[in-house]
Amino acid sequence: MTREKTDFWVGLFVLVGAIALVFLALQAGNMNSFSLAPTYQVQAHFDNLGGLKVRAPVKSSGVVVGRVAGISFDNERYQAVATLDLEQRYEFPSDSSASILTSGLLGEQYIGITPGGDDKMLEQDSEIQYTQSAVVLEELISKFLYSSADKEGTSAPQAAPAAPAAPGQHDGAAANAPGGAESAGGVPPRP
Repeated sequence: MTREKTDFWVGLFVLVGAIALVFLALQAGNMNSFSLAPTYQVQAHFDNLGGLKVRAPVKSSGVVVGRVAGISFDNERYQAVATLDLEQRYEFPSDSSASILTSGLLGEQYIGITPGGDDKMLEQDSEIQYTQSAVVLEELISKFLYSSADKEGTSAPQAAPAAPAAPGQHDGAAANAPGGAESAGGVPPRP
């Protein structure tokens, strides 16, 4: 092979490697789906965002309908604010709800929108009123541990079972109960 052919193949290999690195960087940064479709922004307040990140998908019925544009903190309501870029071709009623969900058991977090039934639609700079915060695994584990510890700490010791009556002896509790001796097959008590 001549030197020119070798240079061509080396250059082609380097170019393919650079394209692969760019692709991997976009996948890792969750920026692999650039969309030039027009969008409108809405906001949603959450008590806990969990591990939600900027550029996380916004889905409805499993379809990506937008992306998380920004995350901030509201100093007046003491809540996290997620700003969502929704594509204009997807319209949602104003009483729709937003939940922070997880893909699989330990996958990435995303926002799921459940459409409401109102005639008025969400528009630019409107707010989603009904939200559900992220489920934090550590909080669930601590609640489970504390509740099981409380149950163990408050349970009273159980009384030991009564010893069976010896043959020929009568059980006093059974004889004193209404119909106790009769139900045990014995003779009714004497007056």
